Amino acid sequence: MRRFLRYDIKVTLYITARAALQPAMCGKAMEIFMAKVEPGMEAMVDVYIFETTALLEQLDEILLRTEKANEFTEEDINEIFRIMHTVKGSSAMMGFENLQVLAHKGEDMFFIIRENPEKMTDVGFVYDLVFQMSDLFKAEIDMIQNDDNYEPTDFSDMLAKLEKGAKMLKGELDGIIAEESAAAAAAEAPAAVPAADPDCTTVRVFFEDGCKMENIRAFMLINNVKESVDDVEIVGYVPDDIESNQDSANTIIDNGFLLSFRAPDPKTVFSAIENSLNVQSYEVIEANAEQKAAETAPAEEAAPVKQQTAEAGEPAAPSAPAPAAAKPAEKPKSEQKAAPAASSGGGKQSLISVNLQKLDQLHDIVGEIITTESMVISNPELEGLRLESFTKSARELRKLTADLQDTVMSIRMVPLTGPFQKMNRIVRDMKVKLNKDVELVIEGDTTEVDKSIVDNLNDPLMHLVRNCMDHGIEDTAEERTAHGKPAKGTIKLSAMSSSGEVIITISDDGRGIDTEKVIAKAERNGLLVKPASEYSEREIQNMILLPGFSTNDVVTEYSGRGVGMDVVKSNLSKMGGTLTVESKKGVGTSFIIKIPLTLAIVDGMEIMVGDAEFTVPISVIKESFIVKRDQILNDTKRGEMIMIRGVCYPMLRLNEKFGLYSEVSDIEDGIVLLIESENRGICLFADKLIGEQQVVVKPFPKYLSQYDIKGQGLSGCTIMGDGSISLIIDVNNLIGTH
Repeated sequence: MRRFLRYDIKVTLYITARAALQPAMCGKAMEIFMAKVEPGMEAMVDVYIFETTALLEQLDEILLRTEKANEFTEEDINEIFRIMHTVKGSSAMMGFENLQVLAHKGEDMFFIIRENPEKMTDVGFVYDLVFQMSDLFKAEIDMIQNDDNYEPTDFSDMLAKLEKGAKMLKGELDGIIAEESAAAAAAEAPAAVPAADPDCTTVRVFFEDGCKMENIRAFMLINNVKESVDDVEIVGYVPDDIESNQDSANTIIDNGFLLSFRAPDPKTVFSAIENSLNVQSYEVIEANAEQKAAETAPAEEAAPVKQQTAEAGEPAAPSAPAPAAAKPAEKPKSEQKAAPAASSGGGKQSLISVNLQKLDQLHDIVGEIITTESMVISNPELEGLRLESFTKSARELRKLTADLQDTVMSIRMVPLTGPFQKMNRIVRDMKVKLNKDVELVIEGDTTEVDKSIVDNLNDPLMHLVRNCMDHGIEDTAEERTAHGKPAKGTIKLSAMSSSGEVIITISDDGRGIDTEKVIAKAERNGLLVKPASEYSEREIQNMILLPGFSTNDVVTEYSGRGVGMDVVKSNLSKMGGTLTVESKKGVGTSFIIKIPLTLAIVDGMEIMVGDAEFTVPISVIKESFIVKRDQILNDTKRGEMIMIRGVCYPMLRLNEKFGLYSEVSDIEDGIVLLIESENRGICLFADKLIGEQQVVVKPFPKYLSQYDIKGQGLSGCTIMGDGSISLIIDVNNLIGTH
């Protein structure tokens, strides 16, 4: 312990250096990445990645739900088609042509299905193809985001599979009939504005000045109309290359965006246009006038017929064709349609997307504010002075910083729904490949944790779920029923909050861990540090977390590759979490993950032990008191015990635990803290209480990890107001080791 205290200066330097270097590294990586994006599109990269990832996750959810229900509704088909179409368009706008083509091929398949829903009967291959396509899309987006030397991937093999799938849906295994191919292409491609069609309505839409990327606005407008109006048919639009040609934005600025449609009630479409973002005005164009104007003056446009408003009824009679201005004349503000984005009403949600790096910076600043506040209030020069005004202001400052901290932390908190739902896909794929009938049960996925933790949970959860599927669940239904179990296996994924941390449990009702096999394998590999007979059952079960340990002798897609559970444990440790194993042979196995709700700021109670200062999270403290000698009992196995209201608790002297010299040895001279976590309690004996303090949690430097500090009951450190270091106690590990 004394060794840790000698690292005070090094810890401070480590924290300072990390804070200084990280923004520079992030900035350099972003600079390299942006260099590969088309000029002018840099601002849209984050939005594209965010929205495309969300759409792909939505696609997976729909496919998993429909495959499980064995039913594909018309709404599901239309939703998938919309997702494919949106991803295709946004990829084209961003210049990712390989992703555009990939999405387009997927869209082709669902175009066939949408036109002929009966073709979804007994076509399980569609699920496999779309899941494969989704995986490739996600991998490519990950490369775009993280690979400094990103080069577009060639998806030729996948494209061939999707084309074959389209043939199979059409019943044309020997080739695509030219007529049908042409008809499908014609139906899919946007047509020009019709020359004369009494059932067709054409509008010219102008977007707000300076809104930028007008082609994207037009694309979003079309999608909004499709989603908002039932039975609407988009006949065509001009320019017709808004999805692939960035220069079409200039055409829209000069001439407006022409949209032709058929709808039972055109006013419903007008309303949808009005409610679309960035729309400044629109006018209804009569088809014959448009055609005549095009014939007499191809370079000019027909005059506007009528400015359509929300209260307007049927369009007025067409005016005589005449050269029109490129844009309708400005109307008085009282007559202009207010853009919804600028309106305070409309009932729309006031939500924005914020770069996580900015939240991290805000979070770090709040941490520094709290530390600085502590330094000011605890300044030694103020000791002994009666400063009523200063004390009042200090209390108000503390209240405001506490509110600021709570607000920042609430912004960063997100539910576990995302990473939990992704496990459905893992189970689904392994069910097929391992030929196991397994159900995934999810509980507590609304539990919220810090965004940085959620982002790092995907890999550990995936590895543990795979382990349950491969190692845990029996290979055959007959093997399960022979042991009195249901033929279908169950994997349960649950989460709950407890004492400032989240407990995630991944369990299965499979065969459990064979401790004899584990100890024998560990002995063969030279992993034992004491005679095999001295290991407890729990110690043997947790041996599967040792580096490179695997009970599989055969390399499969999911196991036996030398990447064992130690990787999971290591990744969780980086987040301040722990992993333990509980198993019963023939009953099942549970993996228990414990991670902090946040890695940031905690309310703690400061205590002194010798010359060392410790922080105990207030959330786990039940009470503090001075012990009377007659309350002390001695247990032959557990040592000193304290009787509190008829309940015996073990007592842990912190100076003995951490090897610190303390002049306080008599039980009546010190202070005792009763702490509880997960229905387990223990009493900590310290020299004295200093008081409550809000602290910023800092991790230990990596070079201290060799001492297994966390395993000994310390989770991190914090810088106090006087510049000293306080060590933060990890209550769960402290209780577990005593």
